[in-house]
Amino acid sequence: MKAWLSHHRQSAALAWRRIAATPVNSLLSLLAIGIALALPAGGQMLLSAARQLAGTASAVPQISVFMAATADRAMANDVRARLQQQPGVKQLQFLAREETLARMKASGGLREVIEALPANPFPDAFVVGVRDERPEAMEKLATELRKLAGVEHVQLDSAWVRRLDALLKLGRSALLLLASLLGCGLVAISFGIIRMQVLTQRAEIELSRLLGATEAYVRRPFLYHGSLLGLGGGLVAWLLVAASTLWLRAPLAELAGMYEINLVLKGLDGIETGLLLSFAALLGWLGAVFSLRQTLQD
Repeated sequence: MKAWLSHHRQSAALAWRRIAATPVNSLLSLLAIGIALALPAGGQMLLSAARQLAGTASAVPQISVFMAATADRAMANDVRARLQQQPGVKQLQFLAREETLARMKASGGLREVIEALPANPFPDAFVVGVRDERPEAMEKLATELRKLAGVEHVQLDSAWVRRLDALLKLGRSALLLLASLLGCGLVAISFGIIRMQVLTQRAEIELSRLLGATEAYVRRPFLYHGSLLGLGGGLVAWLLVAASTLWLRAPLAELAGMYEINLVLKGLDGIETGLLLSFAALLGWLGAVFSLRQTLQD
């Protein structure tokens, strides 16, 4: 057991020395692997920010019901009574047209325009909180509300949030595809590097075999070499994502502040960093396995 552990330590040290022996080639390889891994890792960071935006955009899905401009207050009261009888309505808020007009006049840029109008252009409206927040249930309730007399327009205030959620699902699928393709590229990079190492060390491998070395003994330093390449590339990817986060955080916060949105760009957390490094080391190891299987047999 001690001999087995000792050879693992020796193999890891030998792999590290081989990487350090060619610093330029190793650095270029690590950069290539790091950039390939940074793209999906950065995409995951941006998707997390988009999910944060979607989560804070509309915590409670609502339906806005607008009365016709010609509808009087009696008709609005009748619609209110009917809304209160709807089983799918959880909360109801009435927005009188006079209150809406006063609120719009309070906005400095709209006061002069509104005062120039001959009459109040805003209708009475209701903000409806729903019991069932499923999209199909809200669509069904909105269809029923459109049939009420005096109602001119019904709007699902959370519709754009659901569209954003659909875009996020598409983004996750595209990110998974990108990660798969770039992962294959990482395996190919490791495959080529280990193949060159095997060809360079051909005489040493043949001598080890003649002295009775097992296949596992021969393969072990190259497997560590591939794993260390992947791990190093993962560290480079983490540094690239961290630098991009610091670079983009201030401009994004300034843009979000203009729209009064509390949005902070966060880097990879501990779990995501661990997954990135483990995934990178695994891909490097797989590239070495495939390369050894072909090259040593040849």
